[in-house]
Order: sequence, then C-alpha cells, then structure tokens
Amino acid sequence: MKTALVTGASGQDGLYLARRLCADKIAVTGTVTPGGDGARRVATYAPEVEVVPLDLRDAAALRDVVRRTSPDEVYNLAAVSSVGRSWAEPELTHAVNATAVEVLVEALLERRDRSGTEVRLFQASSAEVDEHAAASPYARSKAAAERVVRAARDEHGLHASIGRLHIHESPLRADAFVSRKITRTAAAIACGLADRLTLGNLDVVRDWGFADDYVDAIRRMVALPEPADLPIGTGRPHGLDEFVATAFAAAGLGDPAAYVEQDPALVRPVDTPVLVADPEPAAQVLGWRAPTRFADVVGHMVAVDLARLRSGVADRAEYLHPVSGLRA
Repeated sequence: MKTALVTGASGQDGLYLARRLCADKIAVTGTVTPGGDGARRVATYAPEVEVVPLDLRDAAALRDVVRRTSPDEVYNLAAVSSVGRSWAEPELTHAVNATAVEVLVEALLERRDRSGTEVRLFQASSAEVDEHAAASPYARSKAAAERVVRAARDEHGLHASIGRLHIHESPLRADAFVSRKITRTAAAIACGLADRLTLGNLDVVRDWGFADDYVDAIRRMVALPEPADLPIGTGRPHGLDEFVATAFAAAGLGDPAAYVEQDPALVRPVDTPVLVADPEPAAQVLGWRAPTRFADVVGHMVAVDLARLRSGVADRAEYLHPVSGLRA
C-alpha cells in the first residue's frame, strides 16, 4: 500500500487532503501540534489517519517520523500560516516554516538513498512570496523554504514541487483568520448573539478559493512526471468589503455598514493591496481550474457557522457536505 505523510493534518488543507488520500486507499500519517485539539479534529473528519503529535522544531522527532513511516509522498502543509501572527512571532515563524523544511528535505533524501525508492514532496508556499507582495516575516520564511526545496530538487534530484497557494477557505478555516471572523460574526449577529464586526483594512483585494479545490491541484502536482512550481488560485479578484457583504447576505442580514467598524490597531504593519493568481500555468500543466464560486464558498462557511451556533457542536463530519449549488 502506498503511504503518505501529511504535516499539519488538522488544518483545513490537511483534513481535506487526508480524506482524499484515504479515499484512494493510501495509508496516511498526519502530524499535529502537541497539546492542541488537532488529534480530535482529525478523528472527526479523517478517522483513518494515524495521528502523530509533532513539534516541527524538534529535528530529531521529525527525522524519526520520516524513518518510521517511510512515506512515498510527503505533503508539507504545517506552518505558522497567519501573516499577522508572523509579525508578533518572527523567530517561531522562521523555525517552523523554513528551518523545519531543511530538516524534512534532508530526511527525505536519506530515506530515498537508503531504500532506493523515489519519494515525492509537495511544499506549500504562498502568494505572499510573490515579488510584488509586501515582505512580512511569513513571506520571508516561505521564500526561504522555497530555496531549500529547489536546491534539493536541482542538486539532489528530489521530486519536489512548490505550490504558491493563494487564499483559500472552507468551514474548517481556523478562527484566527479574518475570513472565519467575518462568517462567524455574521452568523452570531443573525442569531442575536453579537451586534458588531470589528476589522482592520477593508481595502485589500484577494483571490479567494475553496480549500478542497486547491487540494485537488496539490495532488495533481505530486502526480506530475516532473516536478513543477505553480501558482494556485482562481484568478478572480474580490475585495474584503465584498467578502463581508457576501457573508452578511448569506446570513440573511442587510447592509453590513450598520454592523462594521474599523479598528486601526488591527491593520498590519505592511499589507499588499492586491494579490490575485494567474490561473493559466496550473491550467496548462495540471489541467486544473478552480471550479467553486466565491459566493458559494462564503455561503458554505456562513451556513456551517450558523449550524455550529445552533447546535453547540464545533466539529462534525457533516459540515464538509456542501450546500446545494456549491459547484459552479
């Protein structure tokens, strides 16, 4: 049986990916941050996965996981993935997002050379690395990881692909992200449990997709005969103010202006005004275009946040089932 190692298995991408891998009869080991609720989330959404608590800063433990599982495919999704958090914790961000990648790549090369079996790596990077983007600690750490992966590919022949992922969402998005803050608050206002949504900069424009679509692209990259580096996104721009309006409409509310206030303290030190993918490289190399509509992604998130508030249950497998008409 083919085996896969997924770091960051309790995040939205890790959970959608693990479900796809398990459905294809691939044995999956997933790492989660020790001490959190990651193991519980994986058990809820992808119960077939073997869960391993792992602090990616523990080099010996990371090498041991690779040796023990001998994976055929590795999906490095674990990261300090919040740009805002990276400004507050730059050293942690670099250790998890960059230094750990050096250790992982070394372990994979050792595994390949020891067994004589090819191992394939997918490195999750970010649109924030784009040359036109503002250089946050997060972006710098992801750029450093890209350099490590490319060196392993170019100098040592590792089958390693890099996906510069644009923003993608789902009902499994963590609460710390602005998208979930918006959908969760819209649901709370609709239920009479809140009356204000406080945000920072509403003028940014982003390329929002659906996490499960992006996981499909990731798997296609790993299956390529030759590794590739590709931007992954919809190519369709949407402003944060549009995200807010769409979420409030999905919650059955009126004009969000009556509920939204801006707090200068929430504005990032540096922010890129516009980040939108060029979808053509992925279309040409992978035969992939993001199929899910922006409004349906946001609507799905709001519907699940309403269900969470009404049921009191934070996670259940049914939350992954799309609302009617999700696909474009």
